[in-house]
Amino acid sequence: MTQIATVERVLDATHALISVPRKSACAHDCAECAGCGVTGAAVRAKALNPIGAEPGQQVVVQSSTRHMLGVIAIVYLIPVALFLAGYVAGLLITERVGVQYALAVGGFFLGLVPAILYDRRLRAVGGLSFTITRLF
Repeated sequence: MTQIATVERVLDATHALISVPRKSACAHDCAECAGCGVTGAAVRAKALNPIGAEPGQQVVVQSSTRHMLGVIAIVYLIPVALFLAGYVAGLLITERVGVQYALAVGGFFLGLVPAILYDRRLRAVGGLSFTITRLF
């Protein structure tokens, strides 16, 4: 996965702190749609800096697409799959709609547990790994 980032500061000879703007569905092209008043948040991360980029420069950063797809599966796919599994289990067990909904919501929250545990593990090891590949 390739993204454009801004180097905030150089941490050491081989690493830099980068700021990657978080994208949303609207891409924050506010001039086109009269704006919703929401500004894009930035994600800060440590990146390998083999090209010696300096603070303030815009750079192209790359991360493992395979790794990112795994994160997406944990954060989005597992909760939705367990939500649906809980709902289907409720359909098979009883005709009471309240029980079906409760099992579906319970499945969703159960699906959040792996995401929370993975987030804690990722923070402990320093976050996602990015590599600065070139200047933008």
